[in-house]
Amino acid sequence: MSMLDGKIVVVTAAAGTGIGYSTARRCMEEGATVVISDRHERRLTEAADRLGAHGSRPVAIPCDVTVQAEVDALIAGALTAHGRIDVLVNNAGLGGTANVVDMPDEQWHRVIDVTLTATMRCMRAALPSMIERGTGVIVNNSSVLAWRAQVGQAHYAAAKAGVNALTRCAALEVAQHGIRINAVAPSLAMHAFLHKVTTPELLAELEGREAFGRGATPDEIANVILFLASDLSSYMTGEVVSVSSQRA
Repeated sequence: MSMLDGKIVVVTAAAGTGIGYSTARRCMEEGATVVISDRHERRLTEAADRLGAHGSRPVAIPCDVTVQAEVDALIAGALTAHGRIDVLVNNAGLGGTANVVDMPDEQWHRVIDVTLTATMRCMRAALPSMIERGTGVIVNNSSVLAWRAQVGQAHYAAAKAGVNALTRCAALEVAQHGIRINAVAPSLAMHAFLHKVTTPELLAELEGREAFGRGATPDEIANVILFLASDLSSYMTGEVVSVSSQRA
């Protein structure tokens, strides 16, 4: 459909097999030129090589989104390589399981920093060039846990609720500059890394809550991100689109 034909798209946390990689691949399939980043340099290089099979090999810039200097370098690198950023996809996030009564400050702060504060850092770094051009799109990755309770997920849920609030407020701040900011909120997206950090029993329970009896594929989340990134959603800003079922 060439939904993103000619667009320059930056995707964070795009290594591996999750939503970020699928988003980068789908953007390329829809005509975009992609810049990818991740804190895992080896996996990032491997992802760029795989993505090269779908077109020109994307620029790959290692970036720890908890370090402002590295975030600034990512945005500067994308601007140097391509002259502009049309779309920023903030995909980086960190989960884990711990009840509040057992949660150390370090775990709380780490999840908030990677999932919420880093989203703000990337937006803050990318917005000046978008404001100067008078156009741009940002899509943040949130979660249905921003409004639905789950035991052991207080830190992650609080961070994603913050992403939703950040999305809504920032969208109003930059609407006058022709910039749109929205978020996508998946319920359960199945990928290899999730299997490494979640027990099979919990995954089976979570899948059983879904109306279709399964989790979403990363591509099914990426397709909604593509919609929000494209001109098909040109009148949407400050919105959080849930990619889930009513039973999730």
